[in-house]
Amino acid sequence: MNTMELLLDRETEHGVRLVWEHLAARGEPSQRHHRHPTNRPHLTLAAVGSLTAAAEEGLRGWSGGLDCPAVLDGLVRFSGRTHVLAWRVRRVPELLAVHAALHDLLLATGCAPDHPLLLPETWQPHITLGRSRRAAWNAPDDLLLPPGLREGPVRGRFVGARVYDSRTRAVTPLPPG
Repeated sequence: MNTMELLLDRETEHGVRLVWEHLAARGEPSQRHHRHPTNRPHLTLAAVGSLTAAAEEGLRGWSGGLDCPAVLDGLVRFSGRTHVLAWRVRRVPELLAVHAALHDLLLATGCAPDHPLLLPETWQPHITLGRSRRAAWNAPDDLLLPPGLREGPVRGRFVGARVYDSRTRAVTPLPPG
């Protein structure tokens, strides 16, 4: 599976990493414990089984000059086979336009997105802070965020993109370079 992901500006990424450290220091599940070199804060936009050559070429143009608001506002928890704690990303118009353009590009190049929770009508944008096979993060939200990141939304930018290949565990920056 290939996922298309947005990457944060340095300062905002540093803020997410501070939350990872804070959760780990509390003994909570945290992405800090995920040691693979590709692990970094990101926002997943779409997933496809494989990319066509036309999609790969289209992605280079789609991501050129990417600069979109990233508003991290409140924690959200997902449960299922894996429990996830995440920072909710506001669905601002610019982000929704980037997301819709990517899905249009994938459909036009023969790559139907196949993850139902990433489709424009069901997408819940978020930055993962921790994953666990068991229920976790029972503390109030304000204790799960470090001081300085508890008050109001964190405002930053999405300034880059990448493709993550789950089969090879490799990333390709967009545009490649």
